[in-house]
Amino acid sequence: MNRRHLLRVGSAALAGAAVGGRLFAAPVSGPRLLIVFLRGGYDSTNLLIPYSSSFYYESRPTIAIAKPDPASNTGALALDGDWALAPAVRDTLGTLFQQRQAAFIPFVGTDDLSRSHFETQDSIELGQPMTGTRNYRSGFLGRLSDTLIGATADAPPISFTDALPLAFEGAGTVPNLSLKGIGKPPFDGRQARILSDMYTGHPLAAAVNNGLELRQEVAQDMAQEMQAANRDAINIKGFELEAERMGRLMRDKYRLGFIDVGGWDTHVGEGAAQGTLATNLSGLARGLQTFAQSLGSEWNNAVVVVLSEFGRTFRENGNRGTDHGHGTVYWVLGGAINGGAVLGAQQQVNRATLFQDRDFPVLNDYRAVLGGLFRRLWGLSPAQSGRIFEQVAPIDLKLV
Repeated sequence: MNRRHLLRVGSAALAGAAVGGRLFAAPVSGPRLLIVFLRGGYDSTNLLIPYSSSFYYESRPTIAIAKPDPASNTGALALDGDWALAPAVRDTLGTLFQQRQAAFIPFVGTDDLSRSHFETQDSIELGQPMTGTRNYRSGFLGRLSDTLIGATADAPPISFTDALPLAFEGAGTVPNLSLKGIGKPPFDGRQARILSDMYTGHPLAAAVNNGLELRQEVAQDMAQEMQAANRDAINIKGFELEAERMGRLMRDKYRLGFIDVGGWDTHVGEGAAQGTLATNLSGLARGLQTFAQSLGSEWNNAVVVVLSEFGRTFRENGNRGTDHGHGTVYWVLGGAINGGAVLGAQQQVNRATLFQDRDFPVLNDYRAVLGGLFRRLWGLSPAQSGRIFEQVAPIDLKLV
């Protein structure tokens, strides 16, 4: 371990001490917003199923999910005359929907047509017009955070990621806390002693030692949780285990949060009611349910937005999977929302309405959707909304 590595570990330890709860002030008040970014472009068509479309079943001969059966309580859940919810999330998201704490927005996305994970993720996180020069030092959550601090009250942000995401660029101080090393101590006893000795006599010695102790405690707690949660793929399992801690942190300390979850690029063997996608969706939904429970009464002040860079091709491919698409479905959850509906501009699902004869079109600009949500949550003025999402008129879907 060289000095540069030790300093990096020391910084992590100090961050752990601050985030872990020992430096907490009184709980903050006001709305909570968590953005969950599904990296990889999830197949929204097998989450929110257009079951009234015969073209859906023609296009997906092996991965289509069967129409809702009123006599079954395990199949797809009909939300209205056109849309149904996948069986994998029937008992989680479906329950929230019936309690009017979940809503879905189909045909939503960006006008980025690259179908590149990296380019489209950047477009979403920046939230800037596609025309003109991009400013990679200004993400939409960074602008929202700055606006809230100047306009209403302090809105502490946090990112549950390895590094600060592009979405938070431009904000003031945004801590990032990665819990992806689940069950693994951040360093062993020898490394901890080296770090502690290095700071002996230094003004930061006490803080470093507290940080070392806290992170070891966290690692031990998470190892026990890992043993009790032997389910789903590691990325989704990690999210499920992180969710309880995320909820406590956003209940007690933070008002703006971001987390990304991978594993959604289902080119091969996607599955239908069961399979890779269904497993990921059920794990994600359970994690969100845990997050809600951890917030306690503050769930009534919370809004969770689940989004992805793009959807998938409407037709399945030759590998019983789907490829990079365009329009997708956003989820909006929370005790603060007017849910129980499928919202936004919509159209019939058939071959004639596909974008470029392959994808869901984008009928709802995601910036307009989020801009309208932010205005309702915090009572932002048109000028404030325009600073967050430039050159777009907010859409008020009356979600809150």
